[in-house]
Amino acid sequence: MNLTHPSLDLDGDKLREECGIFGIIGGAEAAAATALGLHALQHRGQEAVGITSFDGNEFYTRRGLGHVAENFSTGESIAELPGTMAVGHVRYSTTGGAGLRNVQPLYADLASGGFAVAHNGNLSNAGQMRQELVEKGSIFQSTSDTEVIIHLVATSKQRTMLDKLIDALLQVEGAYALVICTPRGMAACRDPLGIRPLVMGKLGDATVFASETVALDVVGAEFVRQIEPGEFIEVDFDGTMRSHRPFGDRPSRPCIFEHVYFSRPDSIFNDRSVYQSRKLIGVELAKEEPVEADLVVPVPDSGVPAAIGYSQESGIPFELGIIRSHYVGRTFIQPSDGARNAGVKRKHNANRALVEGKRIVLIDDSIVRGTTSLKIVQMMRDAGAREVHFRVASPPTGHGCYYGVDTPERSKLLAGRMDLKAMCEFIQADSLAFVSIDGLYRAVGLPGRNDACPQYCDACFTGDYPTSLTDLAERHRQEAQLTLPVNKVA
Repeated sequence: MNLTHPSLDLDGDKLREECGIFGIIGGAEAAAATALGLHALQHRGQEAVGITSFDGNEFYTRRGLGHVAENFSTGESIAELPGTMAVGHVRYSTTGGAGLRNVQPLYADLASGGFAVAHNGNLSNAGQMRQELVEKGSIFQSTSDTEVIIHLVATSKQRTMLDKLIDALLQVEGAYALVICTPRGMAACRDPLGIRPLVMGKLGDATVFASETVALDVVGAEFVRQIEPGEFIEVDFDGTMRSHRPFGDRPSRPCIFEHVYFSRPDSIFNDRSVYQSRKLIGVELAKEEPVEADLVVPVPDSGVPAAIGYSQESGIPFELGIIRSHYVGRTFIQPSDGARNAGVKRKHNANRALVEGKRIVLIDDSIVRGTTSLKIVQMMRDAGAREVHFRVASPPTGHGCYYGVDTPERSKLLAGRMDLKAMCEFIQADSLAFVSIDGLYRAVGLPGRNDACPQYCDACFTGDYPTSLTDLAERHRQEAQLTLPVNKVA
């Protein structure tokens, strides 16, 4: 969601989904429902939040840094956002991307009227499009790739707002789920491959859109269906709905990491229970990578469902050998490196009475840089664990994501620079194993990965990117030019 290169936050070793979106039209208290829905999506973005509403005449926007509860917990804050239509957004910032100017929804007054947009995803040609727009006279107010969409809509020669939006989206590549408010109503769409998630529900007469079904549950809305890949939906204020398919029919590639980590376990993604998928990943992991041990211990909280599945399949008892404190702030806000490095111990503590003298199987959802995994293994050893075997409920993450996930450079990904043996030595475990890519696909209900036509976007594991990466290719071209030898004149 930002044109600068994304980096992992200093909290350590997790990939971060950079945002979650929520929209409602036809609701008496649209802003209040949006705030509640965003609270359910807080895990997708914890650094900034914004809501824009429309009362039939005017647009109103309130944005702030921090959590939803810190910005929309009072009646006064909601009262500033009147109307029956509202759109909201929670986000993580990326390097150079913090600050209010990048907090969404982004709003602009176009010739056709107000335009508010919330975007989950990343446009992989945003740099190129931005440069072209600036050369034509566009003036950008943020570093967000979402603003590229606004400028493309504003400069489109098409007549209707629908045609302007379609014209804009036909010029971009990458991943996007969008909820848009205009004086004529609300629009929602997913990119042609459906990489980023978006679902639709009904709350009485109101239509609701959200990144995850859990947001529908929390506001009391009934889940209707997911927005299909490449689908563009318009909803008028009288409830009239029109569905368009302007991008043709292409095989979908939703992000498989939603099953692994991003979505809340109580959500439904791609017609499957996320919790059930994660348990089945643990089952596959136990079948593929068994080990003799006394206890299966999850790395809380994301490793819990897979650890339950591993335990049930292997017969090794499941125990909470690590206790997590839910009252510790994010470690990147600490003023010193020493304070940040102590973050794992503040967040996690070994349950010594359980693990001492035991052979432990640690289950985590992924390994990114490996630094947190190293600290967790050491914590188990310090608590007296006799053996520590690490099992990971995803394949090795060896490639960067360019579709809206906060990913380090490949050189900083442990699997991008080490083989399995070296990774095991780095985290100082007695053994290390990952679920296979086919095992992951089996866990989400498929017979395995179809290499000729993969059913999910799994580029972070395989390097098989489903779209062009224009900005990345241009960056590599520029880097290659800088490294060319200079011919010296005698």
